[in-house]
Amino acid sequence: MNERTGIITFQGNPLTLLGNEIKVGDKAPEFNVTDNELAPKTLADFAGNVLIISAVPSLDTPVCDMETRRFNTEAANLGDDIKILTLSMDLPFAQARWCGAAGVEAVKTLSDYM
Repeated sequence: MNERTGIITFQGNPLTLLGNEIKVGDKAPEFNVTDNELAPKTLADFAGNVLIISAVPSLDTPVCDMETRRFNTEAANLGDDIKILTLSMDLPFAQARWCGAAGVEAVKTLSDYM
């Protein structure tokens, strides 16, 4: 796997990113995640839709919470063929709990806990 260093830090400590950089216009890489009903999902499950994909560490952190709530609000202005996916490391049960508490219905949360 491609390792990229010197790009980001966390609390001043450098981190190594794994994988190839994704640039605007690139085709999204395939993924295997789990939805809130524990069903497996892949990129192919959303074929035919324009996707906005947000990847966050955890919905239970302030910035990730704010970002996902904002995407949910903005989704009301988008057409039915545009889907917003938020992928996080949270367990599907935690994502479902968070969505219920936050009133998030327009964003589809998917778990990459495996």
